[in-house]
Amino acid sequence: MAIASRSWVISANDPESDFPIQNLPYGVFLYRETAHIGVAIGDQILDLYACADQGFLSILSKEVVGACKARTLNPLMSLGPEAWSALRRQLMTLLDGGYEMKRDVEPLLIPMKDAVMRPPADIGDYTDFYASIYHATRVGRLFRPDNPLLLNYKYVPIGYHGRVSSIVISGADIRRPCGQTKAPTAEAPVFGPSKSLDYELEVGILVGTGNSLGHSVPIDKAEEHIFGLCLVNDWSARDIQAWEYQPLGPFLAKNFATTISPWIVPLEALSPYRVPAFERPAEDPAPLPYLASSSRDRDGIDLTLEVYLQSEAMRQQQMPAMMLSRGNLRDLYWTIGQLVTHHTCNGCNLRPGDLLATGTISGAATGSEGCLLEKKHLPEPLCLPSGETRTFLEDDDEITFRAYAQRPGLPRIGFGECTGRVVACEAC
Repeated sequence: MAIASRSWVISANDPESDFPIQNLPYGVFLYRETAHIGVAIGDQILDLYACADQGFLSILSKEVVGACKARTLNPLMSLGPEAWSALRRQLMTLLDGGYEMKRDVEPLLIPMKDAVMRPPADIGDYTDFYASIYHATRVGRLFRPDNPLLLNYKYVPIGYHGRVSSIVISGADIRRPCGQTKAPTAEAPVFGPSKSLDYELEVGILVGTGNSLGHSVPIDKAEEHIFGLCLVNDWSARDIQAWEYQPLGPFLAKNFATTISPWIVPLEALSPYRVPAFERPAEDPAPLPYLASSSRDRDGIDLTLEVYLQSEAMRQQQMPAMMLSRGNLRDLYWTIGQLVTHHTCNGCNLRPGDLLATGTISGAATGSEGCLLEKKHLPEPLCLPSGETRTFLEDDDEITFRAYAQRPGLPRIGFGECTGRVVACEAC
């Protein structure tokens, strides 16, 4: 379809805006104490409940109109790519029209600064993968210097099932967890607050249409089941993790909090930024046939990912947040489509609103590490502009993730922010 280049919403035409008319990510916000679905446009939110209620979506199917009046995105997610594209076309028409369209639709805009964002969907299940080979290699080298990657890594997308109840929206405080830890030289573990709290920079995959139990999703159909992408911070207590993770993997070190960004960027908005999938070294095994896509020349996404930290001392001194790293989604060893297909290859049924996370995203270069644990290979601790140093997060540190796709001649397609501030634990 023809993509509009400008909107009558003036702020959407700012080249630094995350939300031009070519983006239109979906979210859920509170309006007069009721949750409404909206799309971000510049520094405004277009209220889809109001659009449906006032007849601006009447050319669409009754299922789409009804889904736009829901309080979560799940009904819309369940309708599939054809319905999503039809709605997107109509929203672009509303936001790209002339004076009469502006006159009628402008009253349906809500300033972002006045909105309270809510979780965008009822997330039924959450799976976290380990799809970055650079992250897996750096972390593996800390524990197995001579054999950082286990044999299965290049054959099978590794993942585990996470905890849905502790998924929170961007802006929520993150309470430092307590748990068992054991120092290498100690005879027995102790119980207390984690001293090695970390962030993990990830991208979230929100499932749209699901699959029925016992039936897998073919690799060349996988992206048809993806509603959109968001940012994910999979907070991790490394000292708790080191003691508990054998033999069944992550547990209390991960399930105390996971932060997601409020805006879900449609895959359609990212179409101009598709790139070839990660190029595997010649000596690496090829994916098994069920994971071998026919579209590897565009299975990657050129999406820049950034991490920022601001300490309490930096806030007191009015210092801006410091960038800790910059990576790119194109560096994933396993594509988002492969994650969906592998998840269902045994007949597991995904449902609308399920969340799959990529795992920590890192690159090959220094400065692209997706978590603090990976920075342990550096000779010196992280030094902040305030003169403080960090190996792991301290109380009152605030972590912010940002992401955007941008190329010469194309708009910036941004994800907004995924932010969380660490607060002190309760008495352990």
